[in-house]
Amino acid sequence: MKVVILCGGLGSRLAEESKIIPKPMIKIGNLPILSHIIKIYSHSGFKDFILATGYKNNIIENYYKKSKNIKCVYTGKNPHTGGRLLRLKKYFKKGENFMLTYGDGLTNQNLKKLLKFHLKHKKIATLTSVKPPARFGEVFLKGNRVSKFEEKPQLNSSWINGGFFVFNYKIFNFISGDQIMLEREPFAKLTKKKQLMAYKHHGFWQCMDTMRDKNILKKMWREKKAPWVSSNKN
Repeated sequence: MKVVILCGGLGSRLAEESKIIPKPMIKIGNLPILSHIIKIYSHSGFKDFILATGYKNNIIENYYKKSKNIKCVYTGKNPHTGGRLLRLKKYFKKGENFMLTYGDGLTNQNLKKLLKFHLKHKKIATLTSVKPPARFGEVFLKGNRVSKFEEKPQLNSSWINGGFFVFNYKIFNFISGDQIMLEREPFAKLTKKKQLMAYKHHGFWQCMDTMRDKNILKKMWREKKAPWVSSNKN
C-alpha cells in the first residue's frame, strides 16, 4: 500500500532552520524527522512511499535519491495540502486505498490497526484522533464517526486531528484545486456525507510545529525516551 507524505510546506514557525532546509529534513537525533516517519511506516510493513515535495525540494530529493522504495514528486511551491494531494492523483488507481501523513509528526500508534479499521468501515476517509497538548484541528465524534471538524480552533479540545490518515481514491472527488486545504472544505463535505471516520489513538503523538515542539522531540531522543522508536527499530 502506498504512503503519501506531504513535505512541501514552508515551516515558517521553525524559520531558524527552515530558511536553510525544508522542515521535514530538520534532524531529531541523527536523522531527519522525515526518516523517522518513514521508519514508523516501514516497521508496520508499509514500504511504498511518495514524498510530495515543494519548498527546497532538491534537498529532499537528493537525500532519498538512492532509495528504491521512495518516490519524490515535486508538487509545486504554493499548493495547500489538498492541492498537493490532488497533484498525485495519477499515481493511484480507482478504488485504491492509501495512507497519508504530514512530514512533521511522530507517533507510536499501530498503523496496521488503523488500516484494518478503515477497511472495515468502508468509508472514504479515516483520520487518527489524539488527545495531545492543544492547538490543532478539533474533532467532534459520535462514536467513531466525525460529526464536526474544526482546523486549529482557538480553544482546548478533547480529540484532535493527529495527521495520520487512510483514504480511498474517492477523496480526489472532494478536492477541486491547488488552493484547497485538505483539512477544511474536503473534510467538511466528507463529514456532512458521513464519510469521515476517526481512529482513536490513546498513545504517544507529537508534531514538530514550533521550536518548542522540536526541542521536546530532541530531548526525548537525547534521553533515549523516544516513544516512537519502539515502532521503528531496525
